[in-house]
Amino acid sequence: MPTVGREHERMRESTSCLLLEVESGEGVESSLFLCLHLTCNRHLGAIPCSGKLLVLTAATEETEGYQRFLRTAKYFNYTVKTLGLGEDWRGGDVARTVGGGQKVRWLKAEMKKYANEEDLIVMFVDSYDVILAGAPAELLRKFRQFDSNLVFSAESFCWPEWSLAEKYPPVAVGNRFLNSGGFIGYASVISRIVQLWKYKDDDDDQLFYTRVYLDPALREKYGITLDHKSKIFQNLNGAIDEVVLKFEPTRVRARNVAYDTLPVIIHGNGPTKLQLNYLGNYIPNVWTYEGGCEVCDQGLLDLSSLADDSYPHVLIGVFIEQPTPFLPQFLQRLLIFDYPYSRLSLFIHNREVYHEQHIQAEWEQLRGAFDSIKLVGPEEEMSDSEARDMAMDLCRQDPACDFYLSLDADVVMVNPEILQILIQENKKVIAPMMSRHGKLWSNFWGALSPDGYYARSEDYVELVQGKRIGVWNVPYISQAYLLRGETLRSQLVQQNVFTLDDMDPDMAFCKSVREKGIFLHISNRDEFGRLLSTASFNTSRLHPDLWQIMENPLDWQEKYIHENYSQVLEGEHHMQPCPDVYWFPVFTDQMCDELVEEAENFGQWSGGKHEDTRLAGGYENVPTVDIHMNQIGFEKEWLWFLQEYIAPVTEKLFPGYYTKARAIMNFMVRYRPDEQPFLRPHHDSSTFTINIALNHKGIDYEGGGCRFIRYNCTVESPRKGWSLMHPGRLTHYHEGLPTTSGTRYIMVSFVDP
Repeated sequence: MPTVGREHERMRESTSCLLLEVESGEGVESSLFLCLHLTCNRHLGAIPCSGKLLVLTAATEETEGYQRFLRTAKYFNYTVKTLGLGEDWRGGDVARTVGGGQKVRWLKAEMKKYANEEDLIVMFVDSYDVILAGAPAELLRKFRQFDSNLVFSAESFCWPEWSLAEKYPPVAVGNRFLNSGGFIGYASVISRIVQLWKYKDDDDDQLFYTRVYLDPALREKYGITLDHKSKIFQNLNGAIDEVVLKFEPTRVRARNVAYDTLPVIIHGNGPTKLQLNYLGNYIPNVWTYEGGCEVCDQGLLDLSSLADDSYPHVLIGVFIEQPTPFLPQFLQRLLIFDYPYSRLSLFIHNREVYHEQHIQAEWEQLRGAFDSIKLVGPEEEMSDSEARDMAMDLCRQDPACDFYLSLDADVVMVNPEILQILIQENKKVIAPMMSRHGKLWSNFWGALSPDGYYARSEDYVELVQGKRIGVWNVPYISQAYLLRGETLRSQLVQQNVFTLDDMDPDMAFCKSVREKGIFLHISNRDEFGRLLSTASFNTSRLHPDLWQIMENPLDWQEKYIHENYSQVLEGEHHMQPCPDVYWFPVFTDQMCDELVEEAENFGQWSGGKHEDTRLAGGYENVPTVDIHMNQIGFEKEWLWFLQEYIAPVTEKLFPGYYTKARAIMNFMVRYRPDEQPFLRPHHDSSTFTINIALNHKGIDYEGGGCRFIRYNCTVESPRKGWSLMHPGRLTHYHEGLPTTSGTRYIMVSFVDP
């Protein structure tokens, strides 16, 4: 018999019952179940009120759902005995049709051990789709309140035979129909009931229990009732809208708002597995407002002590499936992993002829870095799905492949430790959470609509914005994710994971994974990177990345804005060569070169004459040889640049003035000795003017510069990528000095005219 542990003995009033919490002693089943002794004033017919608790479940494999169930049981100090582990499942495809009789057979054999234990209380629940939300004391208290020998969970659907619905006793309030995914009762009663099982493993367990319950004589004989109001058991099918999360200081409950109850057992029966996954992201203590993610550090892999040649081998699959901005930068980031490259292999699928030049430019570096590399180009005419299946199968077929990392070209990795972090999370499938800059568009969905497409979960925004940090079980991931090689070889063995009729590859992949009972995790515990927008990327332009300033502002800035620009906003790294004339870095050399090349590619330079049909009045008082930004389709992007990068500098250097950053005249000027070498003295039609040097004096041209006549001050050696900023009217009468050789390019805007 169990013995009372001195440190755990405690008396507590619970309704009319007195509860002692104890440790199990030397009984036969002492290692298999939690024992609780009860003394009670109630009398339930022939069944004594004192008792022990045994929790039984059924599982043939230790799936992630099963491990989740055990984790919730451990949190509440339940000890669970599992029936069927390691056996073959012969109970039918219960996800799609009837079946499950094998569970009753297992239970029948197990309950013979307890047939004469009148004081033993047994709870049987499924495991793959069940989480526990309350403690044993609460469970037993609620069971006693039913004044019944056996309590089954209830639901709103009569399964598997709807024709039996009219035989159910009427119910004024609550769910009317029996569900066999969870029940609790006295061992002697359960034992006698399951001994009635005479059927096959693939016959339906719920139909068996239903027929027992619907027999008035048996229902009365065994004292059976249903949990109509979800006091103990909450079945989610047909009740998703009734169940909400209830956040307590140190744990989270599920609350049924229809009946104002706090169920102890949450069962994701039928098509509600994804909703259970959502609830399981919180219940009972996965994430709380007080403690954040309280389980995130459990079960991590430790790579810190490994030698380089002992690191897991990873195959990285890269997919360039559409024209993608900033691809050279993406390819360069493949070289920043903080990971032994001797343990990395690379697969690249490129469908775009446009991007062959970029891969060729980086090929030697990539080939020299990775242990092995394979490229499938556009000439192979391989579809997106086929290429993804091919890459994944390379890992599947290679016993040495420990992990497979899939990366789409629109992923911007900024964390060199991304591989180590994801591997250490020790999940079968996990994705690093990424989103588009400043947007809620991310690489995961928090929920699915009934037709299998995107739906927003209640916590989606807070996950994307990082207000809730953790590792989350979600129904859909894309663009970047890591899989275990062993999972591919043991569970995702089919070679067409990405190929399903009328379904995008990523949706097909996620569906294939979910149907195997594998969880799709996403982590926002670290800053991993971001996603690019590809919708407006137009490869008909010479340098299409230039036009990405609004769609992908961070990547545009990294490529085109000078590395010291941010110091200007801090009051540093600028000069004042003349009174109220400021000089500061703004563009990279690449920005200067590409902008000049776009203008020269357009080629329609003005003649430097007063007559100018591009202007509203058709007349230019101080003409130059130039191209306006609206001529090359860059006006909108240039004005955005003025607002984002010039306006903040203006307000820093000219305190008290707040610019609207409006400009009608935005143009590139070309100076040549034989074309237009200089510009006569003039005022600009602006509140202030910017003048950005686009090439190098002494290399690309000689001469040039700008003289401010009133101050007799000259800027003779403008630096490439640096901007002059000066007032336009009244005070800063100026001229462009002669270019004596070569070609000089400058970019000019008359701001706030």
